[in-house]
Amino acid sequence: MKKTVLFLTAGLGFMAACTRVPITGRSQLNLIPESQMQSMALQEYQSFLTENKAVSPAASKDAEMVKRVGSRIAGAVTRYMNDHNAGKEISTYKWEFNLVNNKEVNAWCMPGGKVVVYTGLLPVTQNETALACVMGHEIAHAIARHGNERMSQGLIAQGIQVAGSVALNRNPQAQNIFLQSFGVGGNVGLMAFSRQNELEADHLGVIFMAMAGYNPQEAIPFWQRMANTGGGQKPPELLSTHPSDARRVQQLQQLMPEAMKYYTPVK
Repeated sequence: MKKTVLFLTAGLGFMAACTRVPITGRSQLNLIPESQMQSMALQEYQSFLTENKAVSPAASKDAEMVKRVGSRIAGAVTRYMNDHNAGKEISTYKWEFNLVNNKEVNAWCMPGGKVVVYTGLLPVTQNETALACVMGHEIAHAIARHGNERMSQGLIAQGIQVAGSVALNRNPQAQNIFLQSFGVGGNVGLMAFSRQNELEADHLGVIFMAMAGYNPQEAIPFWQRMANTGGGQKPPELLSTHPSDARRVQQLQQLMPEAMKYYTPVK
């Protein structure tokens, strides 16, 4: 079989690096500097909001709730990372939380803390705690650098060559892989998060939501509702590559004793 090769240039500051995921400790390969990922994220995030107007928190209790939940989880993430001497990994994050008017059952978080929730998700979450479950899960993907991991795999698989002064954020093929890696704008596909990534985000997510003051036990009925969404039709974007319902529920049940140690209810 012909080997594909990814050429990374010193001029772009690329270097292969093995890192470890917070909490789980799993080793992963991230080829792309976090600064480059955040630069691409900001570009694509701003482009997305140009085409998908955010709902104003001043005019919508739902949008206000999204910002409130996001801020609490971001605070929990910061505390967790600082407590484990990993605060520098998120020191450049500039958190933003937006609700957009879109009927898709979806949400995502890009590197650097750019979070979007679609209005189509809210009938499934039904309450603030379940929303915290989703946002904790999506933020966990960013903290675990799953997007970098998946994009690195995609660049290698497609043999993309980056040379001279041409940056990834000017490479249309690389941009597409980036969007696929985060499930933005219906771009979930080959490079969507793996089932391993999803189970890992479940683990980190329930700890983050618990630290933010939301009962992690709500994660189990929420993901059961998600599994029943769509009436047997095409699954929501959030479930495109997710583990089987039974596997997810089993893991969440196993994680509850650990997550509950972090839980203090919001007053």
